[in-house]
Amino acid sequence: MQLKSGSDHFTKLSYGGLLVALGIIYGDIGTSPLYTFQTIIRDGGSASYHLIFGAISCVFWTLTLQTTFKYIIITLQADNKGEGGIFSLYALVKQYGKYLVYPAIIGAGTLLADGIITPPITVTSAIEGLNGVKGLEHIIIPGSHLVMGIVLGILVLLFIFQRFGTNIVGAAFGPVMLLWFLMLGILGFNQVAQYPQILKALNPYYAYELLTAYPKSFWLLGAVFLCTTGAEALYSDLGHCGRKNIRISWIFVKTTLVLNYLGQGAWMMMQHQGRLADGINPFFEIVPKGFLLPSIILATMASIIASQALISGSFTLISEAISLGFWPRVRVKHPTNIRGQIYIPSINFILLVGCILVVLYFRTSENMTAAYGFSITVAMLMTTILVYYFLRYVKKYPLVLVILILVVFLSVECSFFVANVVKLLKRLFFLVFEIGLIGTMYIMYNARQINQRYRRMENLKDYFPMFEQLSNDKEIPLFASNAIFLTTASEVYEVEDKVIVSIFNGKPKRADIYWFVHIERTNEPYTLDYCVHELKKDKIIKLEFSLGFRIYPRLNLFFKRAIHEMIANDQLHVNVKYPVLDRGELGGDFMFVLLKNFLSKDNEIKGRNGFILKSYYAIQSIAETDENALGLDPTETCVEQVPIVITPVVNLPLKCTYFKIYET
Repeated sequence: MQLKSGSDHFTKLSYGGLLVALGIIYGDIGTSPLYTFQTIIRDGGSASYHLIFGAISCVFWTLTLQTTFKYIIITLQADNKGEGGIFSLYALVKQYGKYLVYPAIIGAGTLLADGIITPPITVTSAIEGLNGVKGLEHIIIPGSHLVMGIVLGILVLLFIFQRFGTNIVGAAFGPVMLLWFLMLGILGFNQVAQYPQILKALNPYYAYELLTAYPKSFWLLGAVFLCTTGAEALYSDLGHCGRKNIRISWIFVKTTLVLNYLGQGAWMMMQHQGRLADGINPFFEIVPKGFLLPSIILATMASIIASQALISGSFTLISEAISLGFWPRVRVKHPTNIRGQIYIPSINFILLVGCILVVLYFRTSENMTAAYGFSITVAMLMTTILVYYFLRYVKKYPLVLVILILVVFLSVECSFFVANVVKLLKRLFFLVFEIGLIGTMYIMYNARQINQRYRRMENLKDYFPMFEQLSNDKEIPLFASNAIFLTTASEVYEVEDKVIVSIFNGKPKRADIYWFVHIERTNEPYTLDYCVHELKKDKIIKLEFSLGFRIYPRLNLFFKRAIHEMIANDQLHVNVKYPVLDRGELGGDFMFVLLKNFLSKDNEIKGRNGFILKSYYAIQSIAETDENALGLDPTETCVEQVPIVITPVVNLPLKCTYFKIYET
């Protein structure tokens, strides 16, 4: 079975792919000039020579070390069959350490949490720029109800637009982002031409001087870090555009970004050196007055695209988390025929609500930047841990080289982390969100591990005579011509003991053919294969599907397609004739049996395991049903409740206090 894909023209190097990369990948990092330099100068106090030159030097080398070296050169090598993101990276290295699951979970949770602040901060920064337009000074006031209303309206429309797929977003916004980056470069170059001495700021000495000599300069790193906040999302969106398109387009993007930061610094040196810069946004100050309104419109559109990078990356992460068992099953939609384009309504709604609350709580972009960056530093640190294992064990780099790379990354990221720790008190709002995300993944993973430890398997060979006897016993009502049971057992002859109990105990399930279906998730994203083991001719068959971690398991469709092929190839003989087979369809009597676990009241579990299991089954109760998650038709599905006893009650102080025999 093959999965058809229409995305090759996006993942291969092409003009169209480069344009889509601009539209999807670089929105977040591309709009950072709107607020990064402004925040540095504001936190640094007066716009002195050392602060301006040191800040630009820090920004340039942060973009070089973090974005270019770590993500563009190193991390993008962790290409899992065209897919990126921390879960794809985890899938590549998980066999090298059982505890690597925790960096993956923490990194994913913090990156998702960042998805609720990036859209508000970028859109708000752009809209607040209208304050500099003549005639709007007293109308567009940061934090006013009007500004917040405009921002909320834009965000609501953006999240509504997600249902149409990110390829449409990329195609529509790619040209806009091209204009945006051209504007950044031109505006910056114009200022640099007037003050070429600013080019000396690219010398790393100025960054060193700022960090060692300027008062409280270390804490400015929290503001400097804002220039690279989109780097993690860049890797997460690898599957949407392809590695070559990202790498080539980054050359253009970085050039325009650096020019714009240099331009802002040049303007500050010429206009505000030695003066307080409160209330001044150098980004809009370098825009010619006659072009201010068009630039704000373009900035607003670019900020929408900045939001898109995080939203599409969030969909990717959750989809992979579901496949890996880190997230409860939720509905995943494929709005287009292009591979990698997904839409998750529940996550879209959660992000929308989160963004609305951020706008209402912080009100201004200045307040938002004060709380921005901590989550991404944590996500980057977690990625660095996984990258170490990838370089050492997958790419097999020499240990000395890997340690050297690790030291560089950790030195930079730990500095940013410490500088951002002071923001914790200002971002308690997000901390609750992050704990909820990480806690959910932690519970899902560990509950599955606990259940696996207590799972018992039975050998089907031991029950062959019973299957034959049950199938031929006409006094027992026919349950279905084809009874299909799902099993997690990868061994050919093994099934869970609860499956055997379901078939033979209580009301026996008589069938002509017994099917045992096992789904194996692969480390590759788009595998779609199956193999058949006929354990007893035309009576007991095990069917194994190998599905990539990004394949939605439409089991009803996959199963019937496999049956159709087996009958057409004369590999399977059934008692019922299906005339509709000639039209490429399949009819017949099929019944999928789903055995749904629940935590029995007979358990006596306490402590960590008790908390995890109770939380797990509480989450499962509100998650998507197994029928929907597996793509099964409700008319052909039977759900049975199975009590799970992990720790049975052993000391039960039950005493008989009265016993009497009556004579008859």
